[in-house]
Amino acid sequence: MAKSKTPAKRARNAEKARVRNKAYKSSLKTSIKGFELSLAGDDMDTSREKLLQATSLIDKSVSKGILHKNNAARKKSRLTKKFNALAK
Repeated sequence: MAKSKTPAKRARNAEKARVRNKAYKSSLKTSIKGFELSLAGDDMDTSREKLLQATSLIDKSVSKGILHKNNAARKKSRLTKKFNALAK
């Protein structure tokens, strides 16, 4: 445990951020999983909507500092590739 006030406050704030980031990452993963399930269902309209939602969440996570921009670009690219492969 921290011995003085400043490191103790940093620890409290870091814990808050960790919990917030964990919740956001969880919702991001749920969105991606929903997209992949809609691809398995072969309904291209809902898949397109789910892809747009997932892409939006990925972009928001970059702006909030939860994901690195290259990691986000890789995720979006892979999801789009999957969608385009089934769209043909």
